[in-house]
Amino acid sequence: MFQLDFYGTLVAASLVLLLGRELVTRVGFLRAYNIPEPVAGGLVVALVLLALRGLEVEVRFDTSLQTPLMLAFFATIGLSADFASLKKGGRVVGIFLLAVVGLLVVQNAMGIGLAKALGLDPLMGLLTGSITLAGGHGTGAAWGTVFSEKFGLASASELAMASATFGLVLGGLIGGPVARLLIKRVQSPGGLESEKPRIPKGFEQPNKERSITPFSFIETLALIAVSLLAGTLLNGQLHDTAFELPTFVCVLFVGVVLRNGLSALGLYQVFEREVSVLGNVSLSLFLAIALMSLKLWDLASLALPIFIILAAQTLVMALFAIFVTFRIMGSHYDAAVLAAGHCGFGLGATPTAIANMQAVTQRYGPSQIAFLVVPMVGAFFIDIINVIVIKLYLALPLFAVA
Repeated sequence: MFQLDFYGTLVAASLVLLLGRELVTRVGFLRAYNIPEPVAGGLVVALVLLALRGLEVEVRFDTSLQTPLMLAFFATIGLSADFASLKKGGRVVGIFLLAVVGLLVVQNAMGIGLAKALGLDPLMGLLTGSITLAGGHGTGAAWGTVFSEKFGLASASELAMASATFGLVLGGLIGGPVARLLIKRVQSPGGLESEKPRIPKGFEQPNKERSITPFSFIETLALIAVSLLAGTLLNGQLHDTAFELPTFVCVLFVGVVLRNGLSALGLYQVFEREVSVLGNVSLSLFLAIALMSLKLWDLASLALPIFIILAAQTLVMALFAIFVTFRIMGSHYDAAVLAAGHCGFGLGATPTAIANMQAVTQRYGPSQIAFLVVPMVGAFFIDIINVIVIKLYLALPLFAVA
């Protein structure tokens, strides 16, 4: 076994991103279907590590940098959100929330129905529904423990981790193709270029060059650090209370307060170009570490019935994004980008959703409303709504504990 330390892992993550860039540049299929660069590079490395494991060679990474990078990314999302923009996106956020809730209900109904049809415990169907797909590894681990201890479901935690891994991989793979299909529908005869030109903002075109200075860079880094510190402290204060929230939500909230509070007092105006640079770097490195660290051999251990359920969930996600999300969001270009984002956190996580949308907007053009709505829903609302939906399903007589 080879154990890479902090520095070795950072080098590996950087190389994964460079590999992803080369793959997307050189492989027409990846470029045509808008596969995010971190996803392309990370999955190739994960597959190589899977092959090495077959030769009894295992490589492990130091993932201690992964959580700070994720929190830094959410801090930059908060620092990019001004109240004027939030107000502007209010109605759109509400409509998108309806799509999100609808998917959560459908995912759990699909999982439970298929589990019963395949002769499995209905709890397995719930575990391969919104718990691990919309919830990710963290929510899956929490509910896996509950299902093991309270309901006596054997290997619930292992199933949760494997299902969440499956979702993370597929969430990063189907968003781009779904958006490509939908954008073809909304293109006018003259193409997207015939629309009114849009001015890209921070996260929409991550490869766009931006002028920054060392001092402004340090100022922004300080704001991110304050968001991380204050958000972590806030999370500690809310722990074990009725208002408990995930740490990244607290960090994002502090970022929003910082940006708008300093602006309202006339003390400081956040430089969005620096925020976007640091945010994109944090996001890319986080995804690279997360994907290259995937234990794909866990997927190999999935029994055929579980794999059938997860494959069906992936198909349902794609169809839901095409026929529901896209349509209720307006059936236009922004709706197509939102559909790609929904695929990202409907199966994986919010960072995957952002990466999906970046791959689309980098090629077709900016979508400011999508980058406003998806982070808000993916960070603030999805976990809270998901818990409510899960508990409503567990209240069904089907899951009554003897």
